Amino acid sequence: MKNLLDSISTEQLLSDYVIPWSINIVMALVIFIVGRLVVKMIVSLSKKLMKRASMDETLIKFISSIAQGLLMLFVVVAAIDQLGVDTTSLIALVGAAGVAIGLALQGSLQNFAAGVMLILFRPFKSGDTIEAAGISGTVEQVSIFSTTLKTPDNKVIIVPNGEIHSGTITNYSANTTRRVDMIFGIGYDDDIGKAREAIQEILSSDERIIKNPEPKIAVSELADSSVNFIVRPWVNSSDYWPVKFDTTEKIKLKFDELGISIPYPQMDVHLEKAA
Repeated sequence: MKNLLDSISTEQLLSDYVIPWSINIVMALVIFIVGRLVVKMIVSLSKKLMKRASMDETLIKFISSIAQGLLMLFVVVAAIDQLGVDTTSLIALVGAAGVAIGLALQGSLQNFAAGVMLILFRPFKSGDTIEAAGISGTVEQVSIFSTTLKTPDNKVIIVPNGEIHSGTITNYSANTTRRVDMIFGIGYDDDIGKAREAIQEILSSDERIIKNPEPKIAVSELADSSVNFIVRPWVNSSDYWPVKFDTTEKIKLKFDELGISIPYPQMDVHLEKAA
């Protein structure tokens, strides 16, 4: 009788607990393994599609990692549900944790959103010279949370993307050509025609200056102590600063050679003797 009871209880234990739980565990493992393979295939296919669309490599990696994380979360939840665990509270817990993390990382999320926008719309790229967030420099790297700039004096500055995206961005490398704006003053007693010819000669002899459109040379202002010329040649963007520096020096030397004065602010004081 005792053996019969032991046999019945063992069979009942197997049928009620061991076998169902074994099946559930096996099915959960199958769901996890197959789901993981499917996620890997989906992410790989997404990467290929994004590369064909010529999306930025940084954005591709980030989107792929986010997609993989979300899809794997669904796979894990499905596997746990197969074990008979109530996943409703688990999902609610994950959602609450997401909200808490979002509130704690508001600044980081703002930088992240700005980084996605910068990478997506590409107002600048690596190698461009820009001015943004009050900083001028060459773009070294654009990441999801920040942008790395190198200043002309070789300092590396890391700027949060939120500050860049929320302000004005000036991209000096967006176009292949730039206009060099310069102002040169001569004295009121100097010959305007001679000064114009000297400036024109210097610009014409510089091969880096683009001939079309032609450089602009004009009298722009009768200032307090000088007659001011605006000088505006067009150059390739890479030649902007060399041309500006060289032209300024050449015009100063040429004016000295021709006896054309470059006045500086001054004040005449007249003294009268009392009667």
